[in-house]
Amino acid sequence: MSLKILAIDDSRTIREMLRMCLARAGFDVHTAEDGIAGLDCLPEVEPDVVITDINMPRLDGFGVISAIRADAERTALPILVLTTESAQDLKQRARESGATGWIVKPFDDVKLIAAIRRIAAT
Repeated sequence: MSLKILAIDDSRTIREMLRMCLARAGFDVHTAEDGIAGLDCLPEVEPDVVITDINMPRLDGFGVISAIRADAERTALPILVLTTESAQDLKQRARESGATGWIVKPFDDVKLIAAIRRIAAT
C-alpha cells in the first residue's frame, strides 16, 4: 500500500512538481492550493504525511499545523514544512507548532522522498 501525501502550496508549479516527483516514487498524491482547502480535504484524503508551505493566502502553514495538531485524532500525523523560508525563528516556531520537519525550496527529489519515508515510519 502506497503512502498518501497531502501537499498544500499556493504555487501551482510547486504543486505539480510535488505531484510528479512523489507519484514517480509510488506515493498517492493529493494537493490543495492553500491552508483552508488543505484542511477541508484532510478528512476525505486521510493522508499519511502532510506537506505544507508557510506563506499562503487565507491560512498559512502555521495555521495548518496548529489546526491539525488541535485535532486529537491527528496529533501524531507527520507534517513536513516545504518553504522558501530559512530563518531559524520560523523553523523554531514551526517546531513549536508541531511540525515534524523542514525542507527549504527548491527541494531535492531524493532528499524529499527520503524525508517522507523517514517521518512516515515513525
